Amino acid sequence: MSITALILAVVLSSLAPRSDSPLVFTAQPAVPQPKVAVPGVITSGVSPVSAPSDAVVLFAGTSMDQWLTADGKPAGWTLDPKPRAGAPVTCAPGSGSMVSKLKFNDAQIHVEFATPKADGEANKQGQERGNSGVYIQGRYEVQVLDSFKNETYPDGQCGAIYKQHAPLVNVCKPAGEWQMYDIIFMAPTFDAAGKKTANARVTVIHNGVLVQNNAEITGPTGGNISEEGPTPGPILLQDHGNLVQYRNVWVRELRK
Repeated sequence: MSITALILAVVLSSLAPRSDSPLVFTAQPAVPQPKVAVPGVITSGVSPVSAPSDAVVLFAGTSMDQWLTADGKPAGWTLDPKPRAGAPVTCAPGSGSMVSKLKFNDAQIHVEFATPKADGEANKQGQERGNSGVYIQGRYEVQVLDSFKNETYPDGQCGAIYKQHAPLVNVCKPAGEWQMYDIIFMAPTFDAAGKKTANARVTVIHNGVLVQNNAEITGPTGGNISEEGPTPGPILLQDHGNLVQYRNVWVRELRK
């Protein structure tokens, strides 16, 4: 055997485990697991006119008791001649926007709307056609517009966060057909001194399609009725002079 082979054999034998020296495994300390809250049980809505069991229903077709104007007067929009579950309320141009009595911070918001099909309305163009808006906290507008085959600036069309974010896609139905917004809103946060530490964020699903994906809102969008702050705010349905209809409006508060 050569000297090199002999040295290699000695080294390998020194590395081999000895039969009288069993391997020892050291147990790792258990990592404490955080407690996970058990999800609450609710009942989901089972039809277009029903809301989840933990939602606050703001408009169900029979009463406007949950709504005022921006200056605190009774809302002047027009109920359906036969108030019933799922019936609409129609904007009465010039009567002012409808403002919910309920104020909230983080929330899931469901709104159904239809832009007008009446002669004279559907023939309008751009921002004059079926214009309204859903204002979150009375500060941030999710635009309502008849954007079906109707050109306008991208961040002003239906599904836009007005003048801040164009929708990812245009999923508008023709005038007169009912459409849906499902909105997840996370309110801005403020420190003890009242300084904003994080902007509001919003996700919008329009007719079952994602059109705003956790979009950051840098501030009020114009037409707001209050400035940003740590206080909760209402939903505002805008009177922009068009005969837009709404129905089945409800809110699930995500932070009291």
